[in-house]
Amino acid sequence: MSKGQSPKIEELSWGSVRTSDGQTYKDVKLWPGGSRSWDWNETGTEHSPGIQPADVEELIEKGSEEVILSRGVYERLQVKDETKKYLEERDIPFQIKQTEEAVETYNKLADERPVGALIHSTC
Repeated sequence: MSKGQSPKIEELSWGSVRTSDGQTYKDVKLWPGGSRSWDWNETGTEHSPGIQPADVEELIEKGSEEVILSRGVYERLQVKDETKKYLEERDIPFQIKQTEEAVETYNKLADERPVGALIHSTC
């Protein structure tokens, strides 16, 4: 994986995401050149009201030119309007999808351009 290429998701199962950079997470943040655990406690994220601007800031700071946000397997995770506005104001294209769809979209885009993602592996 080159410095600018986003790690791919090699395997997804309930509560587990394995990435091409050799890591396994419950929930994961991915960006060009790396990944780390997405710890909701860092920003106080909960299923409702959902993904906050603070959750996506790191992805943009690390060079993501597009962002994929997963809502969970059963789409229980919401996305705050402020988060959408944050991305729109920075002209960052984004997609909000059910988790398996988010992974599929993210993996395709990772071959094409610097992309980031927040992947929620459960509900």
